[in-house]
Amino acid sequence: MTKPYEVPTTIRWAADGRRVRILDQTRLPTERLEVDLQTVEEFEEAIQSLRVRGAPLIGITAAMGIGALARQRADEGLDADSAIDAVSRDADRLAAARPTAINLVWAIERVRGILSDGTGSAAELAERLSAEANDILSEDRRMCRAIGEHAAILLQDGDAVITHCNAGSLATGGIGTALAPVYVATESGKRVSVFADETRPLLQGSRLTAWELSQAGIDVTVISDNMAAALFAQHPPDIVFVGSDRIAANGDVANKVGTYGLAVLARHHGVPFYVLAPTSTVDLQTPTGADIPIEHRSADEVRRGFGKLTAPVEVAVWSPAFDVTPHELVTGIVTEAGIHVDPYGPALAEAVRLAADGRTSD
Repeated sequence: MTKPYEVPTTIRWAADGRRVRILDQTRLPTERLEVDLQTVEEFEEAIQSLRVRGAPLIGITAAMGIGALARQRADEGLDADSAIDAVSRDADRLAAARPTAINLVWAIERVRGILSDGTGSAAELAERLSAEANDILSEDRRMCRAIGEHAAILLQDGDAVITHCNAGSLATGGIGTALAPVYVATESGKRVSVFADETRPLLQGSRLTAWELSQAGIDVTVISDNMAAALFAQHPPDIVFVGSDRIAANGDVANKVGTYGLAVLARHHGVPFYVLAPTSTVDLQTPTGADIPIEHRSADEVRRGFGKLTAPVEVAVWSPAFDVTPHELVTGIVTEAGIHVDPYGPALAEAVRLAADGRTSD
């Protein structure tokens, strides 16, 4: 079947290779606007403000940003050692931009491997860094496609999926993670519909997932987060697909806050709950979900949302960006290596090893 959709381009090089052009996701769904990032401050701000968001995409953005910044250092006439020092400082700054999504650190560690080599001129270093960023982007596209193909077998014609936040093409360099099987199943002729949690307070579900799917011609219905229980009780979805920002070695999953509640609902109502993410999201150095650092966001993201004050300015606000779903509530974790089930530890370790071996052999 011919593809009924065209996923948006989330990131690309500007023509000069010294800037990175992103789709500004803070402007969706009302405006489709691309902006260029050039300075380390601009890359950092874009990641922190969610102009780019989604664990795979922020890793890609950082890697491409370091490549662009390295080209600029070479243009400044720096020698190789000075360029390495400058770009290393840029990498340190970007690595700290958001603490929970492990893909950010994973991607930066990939480019640090280039920096540690330290051979050649500043211009040659910049070329190698840019090439590594291109590899990360290409790998992400392949991983997204593989995740979609593995998980599409979980969908039957006419199934309804519920998802939380946005783990589609807008969160990656490819067709997404949690939404990838929806696209793949649609390509094969299956009819699949999606319920998108609104995802408060920044509404990634209603602003981004609903926009992305509607652009692709896929049946999507938005619900506010507090309607999910009523939906499960009255019109239960067939399956839950969510993404992840970090998966601990034991299979505990950090994802956008609200995911844990969805997992509890799914378990109570007997609905399968799947997490879809590339192996770059698996952090074998983090034993359990309790060890995952959770980013807390500005109180005004809750108080003011998109402008209007909706809570007294003097009240305290607790605003974690993510929560952790225990692995016991997860039916399966889908990576580019396949569908993994509990016990997750050995399966995830093997998937990560295979991914690393594949990169080495390329």
